[in-house]
Amino acid sequence: MRMVDLIHKKREGHVLSSDEINFVIEGYTAGSIPDYQMSALLMAVCFQGMQEQEVADLTMAMTNSGDTIDLSDINGTKVDKHSTGGVGDKISLIVAPMVAAVGVPVAKMSGRGLGHTGGTVDKLESIPGFQIEMSKEQFIENVNQYKIALVGQSGNLTPADKKMYALRDVTATVESIPLIASSIMSKKIASGADAIVLDVKVGKGAFMKHIEDAKALASEMVRIGKNVGRNTVAVITDMNQPLGLEVGNANEVEEAIDVLKGKGPEDLRILALTISSHMAVLGGIYANYEEAYEAMEDIIHSGKALDTMKQFVEAQGGNAAIVDDTSLLPQAKYHQEVKAEADGYVTAIHAEEIGLSAMLLGAGRQTKEDNIDYAAGITLHKKVGDAVKRGDSLCVLHSNQEQMVDAINKAKQAYTIEEQQPEVTTYVHAVIQ
Repeated sequence: MRMVDLIHKKREGHVLSSDEINFVIEGYTAGSIPDYQMSALLMAVCFQGMQEQEVADLTMAMTNSGDTIDLSDINGTKVDKHSTGGVGDKISLIVAPMVAAVGVPVAKMSGRGLGHTGGTVDKLESIPGFQIEMSKEQFIENVNQYKIALVGQSGNLTPADKKMYALRDVTATVESIPLIASSIMSKKIASGADAIVLDVKVGKGAFMKHIEDAKALASEMVRIGKNVGRNTVAVITDMNQPLGLEVGNANEVEEAIDVLKGKGPEDLRILALTISSHMAVLGGIYANYEEAYEAMEDIIHSGKALDTMKQFVEAQGGNAAIVDDTSLLPQAKYHQEVKAEADGYVTAIHAEEIGLSAMLLGAGRQTKEDNIDYAAGITLHKKVGDAVKRGDSLCVLHSNQEQMVDAINKAKQAYTIEEQQPEVTTYVHAVIQ
């Protein structure tokens, strides 16, 4: 088998066999296939696409390129959740204890963030004492005992995907739906999930800007799940403005706790109930979504979800007192309001600009080596649809840096205020299963 023949075959629009795809992934991971040939194949895939079986074969080849996690010692159906990413997205912090509280095991591996804010791991590490590293034995024991544990991702999960993603980033081949879908699903499958719920973000603050593209990606990932024996549901959710009212790390943990207490903003509560309900159905606890949704509302109102959060934090070395007293989380020294400069209605909040502002405050990383300031972030006082008067507080910036001029300018640019009230925001656009 020669790589040049496979490049030619895909360039002409033909289907690559399972053996041919395995040859490519094994060779590229081992270094016997050079970047320039892999780049050519990736570009051919961008132009010609891939058929359903090809995408499934590519996913499994990348899954098997490194370590895979065996979670068979954990009782029950392990349901994982993945978000394609957005500003203020703290859904994992909310749904994990909710789902665990009804008996679905949540054995989650998450990464650190690179960009506007930290990832789920960084947010949890803002809790004093919280330990993200543990042995596999301890991880399994925690899930069996408490139904929940979260650790950092293994260094050798899907090495083929890591190499390919770095190459796609510099060869303008990131936007291919089959390549995005197989990249995401290979990591979830390698992490040992039995079933997967995908939160596919769409809008100005998401990778997918248009609903048709988001539906295409969601459908591709659900098909992959079906073809490799993983029950998968995709929920397409809005990311035209930040999710919730908090953007950062410690302040997002605080907002997640508010939702578990039955409070918190409407968009966050609806998304948490939606995602957790689908996870509970896939976990085999409830027969249908409606039954699960009602149960998830009860699990919050009864305080059981909050108790599970406390147990989870304590089991991983964190100070569980933060659940009752969130002032024990890291607090910023400096706070700066951004005020409305006109009367009207908020018609748009550019999520990406808010995210970049948060990063400038210290809430995110521009490079992998950067340290995160857990206390840094932004609290939104106005969301899309809200009426404002000149001088009203739109948001407050929090930082341990006294100088915030660039961050303030970014936050100002994020808000659009107009005379006409906008249409009501849709939080959940579609569910694909």
